[in-house]
Amino acid sequence: MHTGPYTRYVALGDSQTEGLGDGDDITGLRGCADRLAELMAATSPGLSYANLAVRGRLAGQVHAEQLGPALALRPDVATVVAGMNDLLRPRFDADEVAGHLEAMFARLTAQGARVATVTFPDTGRVNPLARPLGSRVLALNERIREAAARHGVAVAETFAHPVVTDSRLWSPDRLHASPLGHERIAAAVAHALGLPGSDDAWTRPLPAGQGPAPSGVRRALDEARWVAGFLGPWLGRRLRGRSSGEGRTAKRPELVPVLAG
Repeated sequence: MHTGPYTRYVALGDSQTEGLGDGDDITGLRGCADRLAELMAATSPGLSYANLAVRGRLAGQVHAEQLGPALALRPDVATVVAGMNDLLRPRFDADEVAGHLEAMFARLTAQGARVATVTFPDTGRVNPLARPLGSRVLALNERIREAAARHGVAVAETFAHPVVTDSRLWSPDRLHASPLGHERIAAAVAHALGLPGSDDAWTRPLPAGQGPAPSGVRRALDEARWVAGFLGPWLGRRLRGRSSGEGRTAKRPELVPVLAG
């Protein structure tokens, strides 16, 4: 198994890996995978990076659509993050989702890649309406840990740290990380991989001055705006059987050199 320095990094996943919440479709998305590539490039000169992630994809779709192209790029390091879209669907099977993740872990590590993944945060602490999903998150996280252990996959344990549910790390839709959140995810994965210069600073609470903590009135207004601006459209897509990723392809399908951030 490759342990670095790395030459070829490939990211597989859904909207979080694509970078939603960190930039936009007009100016371009950055995101945790882009940020991780920049951290890698600091100690791996000449690193090339591909991002195959597409928003809205279920774990089975990531497996079916992205694993083959990822293997063809012969990465020596890869990240696999999927399952949140599955958690949000009425029908959810933790074993099925974890099975897709494990299949990707197995194929990538068998080809010699160093692989990293993450556990998911307590969604109920990010969005109170998501509290019924708590048991699903626990079940999937446990299976992710078990599958990762079987294949020597590094795990960034985001679930274990309260800072991960700080509202300042989340975008207004409460589904995707904010730029600061993407920065923390990248730091968490870098730490899990043991990149030179990485540490556990990502687990620490945000300084009081790092973004305003919302007041009670602000939270109420945010709640109303969220229901109107995000929950309603999301439910509408689900009822119509539509996905935010329809017609979209990977933003960076080929390995391209990346400069250190």
